[in-house]
Order: sequence, then structure tokens, then C-alpha cells
Amino acid sequence: MARTVVVGIDGSSSALRAARWAAREARRRSAQLHLLHCDVKSLVVVPDMPVVPPRQTLLESVREEAEESLRLAKEQVGEVAPDVVVETEFRMEAPASGLVEQSRRADVVVLGSRGLGGFTGLLIGSVAIAVAAHARCPVAVVRGEHEPDQTEPVVVGVSGSAHDAAALGYAFELAAAREVPLRAVHAWHSLAWDEARLRNRIDEGWAAVQSDEERLLTEVLAGWSEERPDVVVQRFAPLNKPARALLTHAEQAQLVVVGARGRGGFTGLVLGSTSQQLVQHSPCPVVIAR
Repeated sequence: MARTVVVGIDGSSSALRAARWAAREARRRSAQLHLLHCDVKSLVVVPDMPVVPPRQTLLESVREEAEESLRLAKEQVGEVAPDVVVETEFRMEAPASGLVEQSRRADVVVLGSRGLGGFTGLLIGSVAIAVAAHARCPVAVVRGEHEPDQTEPVVVGVSGSAHDAAALGYAFELAAAREVPLRAVHAWHSLAWDEARLRNRIDEGWAAVQSDEERLLTEVLAGWSEERPDVVVQRFAPLNKPARALLTHAEQAQLVVVGARGRGGFTGLVLGSTSQQLVQHSPCPVVIAR
């Protein structure tokens, strides 16, 4: 099966930025690009009234808008990656379900950070979070008003849980392909102090807890660094909330990678709170790895 990068297109400037980002990603992966426009307006059934356009007229109008959006997106792709093979598709389907279905056959699904038309609501993360929570592949949300500096590092969130594997694997791959450093950020907070008390280490103070968290980060990264010695890894273990720490590092990064859930995940949740906050507030693109 050919490698494929899928992009949600809706006619917004945000979706066009996502298409450009996805085009570069497809070129790096030697993958084809699939531009998908989903819209549910054409499924609306209206009564027979003189002021209401017939259903066929509505469908044609929606299709024309979709084709124009796809044409503009394809033009953007051609500007940054003219050698990438591009397919376009219009579906009469809800955006989230259409993109999740496509994720079954994709290497990565890419979305803009603001919606228009079929993707209205993405600004507050509804579609992005739904897709990130249920997709079968990594999901990239292209945030930021400007294209990221390709010389900036890739940032990855490390929670110390089993969910780190997907994020670390993807982050090391991206950093190697872009030939930039990888910043591994493991944020910890006052709960670690409670754990220290339970281990009767309260007399050793915060320095002991900091040392433990730094050691955890080093141990988590050890195997990955051995497999990818070409990637320069920078380690950070700040006393901070995970989302806040990652957002700080995102200000000087071209991309942030996180897992779908972290160490603090609750049973039944399909997307962690840190991932959701990054999808909604990051100044640069975010990848939810799985």
C-alpha cells in the first residue's frame, strides 16, 4: 500500500497552511497526498418552498465550493512540493468521521487550527480533538499564523508512562528527517513530593525529587538514543505542569509531539488533558502520536 498523508480541507486559510505543511511532510516520506473535503450541508433535507433552493441545486453549490477549495489547496501544494502526487476527494460526510475513516489507511492526518464551512468549530478544538482521539494514525494540527522555522528543534513530551513509546518513536523520526535537535521535556509537579514523602525521603528535599525525575527522563531516552545516535537530544525536567512546560518550549520549536495519553490519564479518556491543551493553544504545529 502506498504511503499517504491525508489533509482536511475546508476553504480556510488555516487549511491551506495545513496543506503546505502536509506537502513537505509527504515529500520527506516519499508519500502521496490526499486532500479531503467533507461537508454535511448537502445532506440537509428541506421542505418544498419557493424561497428554498431545490436539493439538487444545493448539492451542486456545495460540490462547486468543495472543488474550488480543493483546487486552491492543490495549488498551494504545488508551490512547495511540485513532485508530490496529489489526490482530491469530496465527501458528503461529517468531517471528523470522514477523517477518522481515512486514518485507517494513512501515515498521518493533518488539520488546520481554525475551521470554515465543513470544519467550523475547529478553533475550539472540537474536530481536532475528536480526530486525534479516535484516529488510527498520528494526527498533526498545524497551529500558528506563520510557517514554522525549519531550523528550530522538535519538542517531545515525556510522561514516564507506557504511552511515551509512540510519541518518542515519532519524534526521533521527525528530528532525524529534519536534521534538528530533539528536546525531550519531562515536567513534574507537587505530586512527586507526595511520592517522596511516602518513600521517607522528605528530609532530602526538592533536590532529591528533581534528581529522581531527571534520572527517569534519562532512563526513558536511553534506548531511543542508542537506536538513533544521529539525533542530538536535549533533556529538560522542569518543576511545572506538563502542558505549561511544553507550551513554553513550543515558542521556540517547529513542532511538538505528544502521546494521546500521559501518566495522569484516567480510564475511559481517549485523549489526555495535556494533548487537548496543546491542540488548542500551541504556537506551533502539534502531533498527537499513537
